[in-house]
Amino acid sequence: MRIRATVAAVSGALALSALAVPAVQADEKPEAGFSVPSGADVFAAEPGAPAADARAARAVETPVIKKVVVNGGKNIVVGTKSKQKFTIAITASSPSGIEDAFAYLWHGHVDEVDGFLGPTQEFGSCKVSADPTTSTCTVSITVDPRSEDLYTSGLAGTWNVAAGALAATGGKEDFIWSDAHAKARVQRFSKLTVNASPEPVKKGKTLTVTGKLTRANWDTKTYKGYTNQPVKLQFKKKGAKSYTTVKTVKTSSTGTLKTTVKASADGYWRYSFAGTSTTPAVSAKGDFVDVK
Repeated sequence: MRIRATVAAVSGALALSALAVPAVQADEKPEAGFSVPSGADVFAAEPGAPAADARAARAVETPVIKKVVVNGGKNIVVGTKSKQKFTIAITASSPSGIEDAFAYLWHGHVDEVDGFLGPTQEFGSCKVSADPTTSTCTVSITVDPRSEDLYTSGLAGTWNVAAGALAATGGKEDFIWSDAHAKARVQRFSKLTVNASPEPVKKGKTLTVTGKLTRANWDTKTYKGYTNQPVKLQFKKKGAKSYTTVKTVKTSSTGTLKTTVKASADGYWRYSFAGTSTTPAVSAKGDFVDVK
């Protein structure tokens, strides 16, 4: 039976590397020196299997990967405590059908991997489509921010998706593999607060709206202010269905927000952040202000 030992070894080695260099900063990437596991590593037969002889005896059947979908097409957002589970679905076809498919996420350079998120399951869970030559196989990955899966905030952003499929010929050499078949984003969970005061306030008087934008820091496992980011101050009049943007405010060096407006009507005030490649969009829960 196939054991994906190389995949597990890379994940474990990266964790040990991270523990050995705890001083890595968010804007630095350690030169781990680990290479991306290849298709041969993933789909190889048991040691000593006559793969070369099989290749010589017949033409190799190479599957075609039609689609790879990570986390249902959504970004993977990770905080500081809760485990996050997501799937990678690989749709592939081959004349004899698909026996198995596999995928994982990696970060860095193909020969210097500094981040790795892989499944713990041995095989993909495959479902044959109406066309017997085509199957969609799914693997599940769990990210634990309290472990060394994400040991530094510098890993936030775009990751590579390695994916492959194995034809149902019984020959372990009949596979296709791509080290970077697709891209996926792994982001730092964000939080946003708002407080409008005084409450109540007289019409025409000054209303001060404060708040704070924070995001997960994977180095310290805490939430830190997101600095120098444009955030929209929005208002929804009582009875209205949607918010309108009043102005844009930038966060301070600690992620705080503060601005003033003139009170004109009863309604809800909130801050709204559009997000970046490393941090998802977030909106604060509206703060209702009664205007007298």
